[in-house]
Amino acid sequence: MHSPNEADRLGNLMRAAQEGDSDAYLLVLREITPLLRRAVHQHRNFLQSSDVEDLVQDILLSLHSVRATYDPARPFLPWLMAIARNRMADGARRHVRRAANEVSVAEYPETFSDEPTNNLGDGYRDPEALRQAIGSLPHGQRQAIEMLKLREMSLKEAASMTGMSVVALKVAVHRGMTALRKVLSVEA
Repeated sequence: MHSPNEADRLGNLMRAAQEGDSDAYLLVLREITPLLRRAVHQHRNFLQSSDVEDLVQDILLSLHSVRATYDPARPFLPWLMAIARNRMADGARRHVRRAANEVSVAEYPETFSDEPTNNLGDGYRDPEALRQAIGSLPHGQRQAIEMLKLREMSLKEAASMTGMSVVALKVAVHRGMTALRKVLSVEA
């Protein structure tokens, strides 16, 4: 792990990054990436290297989205490792959810259908319009939808990252989803 001086240096670099120093931010990302790789591999040593890289990228994306919440008066590495632990836990939950719905078969049957493949029914099919609709939401609603619906964070995790209460997050998601339904049904 890093020495106390090295950890202080990372904290100082992150503070500079928060103040707009893009070179400091790039340096922080370069220096913490190998550290995150080791942490993920240590806690999830059963993962393939590509899965480790996916998880490291997920942690870096989370760090990027919450970088403004870092308090330079506090140690940097514990803050970073808390983000890493949360993302690793999210990854484990996603894995368990997927595994619970998978069915193992000895032989795959061959089927032929007259209907077109990948028929999604009456679901919404324009991802660009959805992205734009989400982007047009007020900040709090957009942030709540991104964290809870798109990134599948728990209410507790999203509350700690945003500073919003669990109730406020629930309200923001409800209002955001209602607004999205209205906007997307008008465009359909």
